[in-house]
Amino acid sequence: MKDITSLDDIRLFVNRFYDKVREDALLAPVFNSKIPAEAWPAHLQRMYTFWNAILFAERGFDGNPMRKHLSLPIDESHFSQWLHLFGQTIDENFSGEKAEEAKKRAASIAQIMNFKISSLRS
Repeated sequence: MKDITSLDDIRLFVNRFYDKVREDALLAPVFNSKIPAEAWPAHLQRMYTFWNAILFAERGFDGNPMRKHLSLPIDESHFSQWLHLFGQTIDENFSGEKAEEAKKRAASIAQIMNFKISSLRS
């Protein structure tokens, strides 16, 4: 298997990951209630830009992911499942330094967001 080396690779893993999310018993109700079907293409485009910035330091992402997630009915179980599906998707499609970096960055993002959301709701 090859490593993540391009925006095309990012598109591939983002698309496959969100295909899983949209079918997942725990995550689908949250995502599908917040993102209408017609808004998914724009959401995916934002995720391509986000991961391109994270993995390749490319400019273009503008946003506050924390603010977007604060109002969602999510807790540690959602972050755990999100991370499981993310890692599974990466492992099914890629192998290498960038693939490992993507999983580590996703774990860090999930941990920080879960902590902040939990703290703000306490």
